[in-house]
Amino acid sequence: MTNRRDLLKAFSLLPLAAAAPAFGKQSINNNTRFAPFDYAHGRHGRGELGKLPKTIIKKVRVITTAPYGTGLVIVKVETDQPGLYGVGCATFTQRVKPVVSAVADFLDGFCRGKDANNIEDIWQTAYQSSFWRNGPVLNNALSGVDMALWDIKGKLAGMPVYQLLGGKVRFAVDTYSHAHGPTPTAAIDHAEKLKEKGFRNIRIQTGGYGSTHLAKNPAYKQHGFGYPKDSTMDPVAYKRGVLEMFKLARKRFGDSIELLHDMHERLEPMDAIDLIKKLEQYRPFYIEDPFSPENMRWFATLREQCAVPIAMGELLNNPHEWVDPMVNRWFDFIRIHISQIGGITPAMKVARLGEWFNVRTAWHGPGDTSPVGHAANAHIDLAVWNFGIQECQLFSERTMEVFPGTPTIKDGYMFVNETPGLGIDIDENEARKYPVKDYNYDWTQVRKADGTPVRP
Repeated sequence: MTNRRDLLKAFSLLPLAAAAPAFGKQSINNNTRFAPFDYAHGRHGRGELGKLPKTIIKKVRVITTAPYGTGLVIVKVETDQPGLYGVGCATFTQRVKPVVSAVADFLDGFCRGKDANNIEDIWQTAYQSSFWRNGPVLNNALSGVDMALWDIKGKLAGMPVYQLLGGKVRFAVDTYSHAHGPTPTAAIDHAEKLKEKGFRNIRIQTGGYGSTHLAKNPAYKQHGFGYPKDSTMDPVAYKRGVLEMFKLARKRFGDSIELLHDMHERLEPMDAIDLIKKLEQYRPFYIEDPFSPENMRWFATLREQCAVPIAMGELLNNPHEWVDPMVNRWFDFIRIHISQIGGITPAMKVARLGEWFNVRTAWHGPGDTSPVGHAANAHIDLAVWNFGIQECQLFSERTMEVFPGTPTIKDGYMFVNETPGLGIDIDENEARKYPVKDYNYDWTQVRKADGTPVRP
């Protein structure tokens, strides 16, 4: 009977044993060759039958690069098994140096000697170990480690990360791209070009956030207040331009594409509500970030006024900031920056919470999310039922040389590299060619006509 039980157990493990080596021989970086754990025989050279051996973290390194000008921070977690490592995104463009320090001076020593298999335990203990928590610097540093551990986990299993999250719910990730121009007509002309490339969802913007180029000769500059590079926002001109842009878009495209717009929290709450009510006739897919995190209670008032779908959350990094709004259904899309909240581990919890309240995901995916971060976004997008939309970037050949395995875009859909882990790597030799420069703060320095700083 003992032999019979052993035989049945061995047969039950055959599918895993058969599948794992086929995945494990694939690699993004030709210098990396790693065979996944052999569940049937209990080995990477050690371990009991069906028991995963420890995978010890030997070093946590940080790599910075800027192949397209934006400062990117990548974390590389190395293990005691030759050729086995993971990569993660810790990019906080506005605070690169503090994140680098948090990884090098804290997380490296904290993680060394720990078992890379225990992702939840490492996340929880690292998150709480500073006592004061929820800050974007430490969260981004932790996110880099967290993503790298999921990358390692996928390589150990011989599976893409989305398989570890439950497998695919969709064949690919539907995305939106960005159309912009100095005038409403120019923005819609740009949208036309994106539509021709296959995008069905397009964010439209007149100029930069808040259309600061429309403000002329503000009073504070006449009186020598502020700084030479400060921008100025004219709320009336901005609102008028947005309305004209949506009107032109619907006239040209009808309902053939979905239209999105990012307010970037730059209007006073009542002005934001007024604009969104007027946009309702043009059926936006969603309006993003109408209020700053300091004005969250205004969402309840907005809900009473109109039925325009709302996306919110890229500035949120404390779980308490999104729980009540999701439970109260104040917005339709949770738009968090997954490295700001700490990586894949908390992002999956946010997505699962959203499913209960029919809040869909719309992860933040701008240029200051590295290709590694975009890969992590996409793996979650493939696996969660309540996926909504994904912001994407069209990366250059140079960037893809630095990040082999970068997700690809075809007909507006994002596809991940179907290899174990996140399916992406970083070529450190290429990365060194593009050092990070000091951050330019101009775009965040916006004022009203009298010089009052505008959030965010």
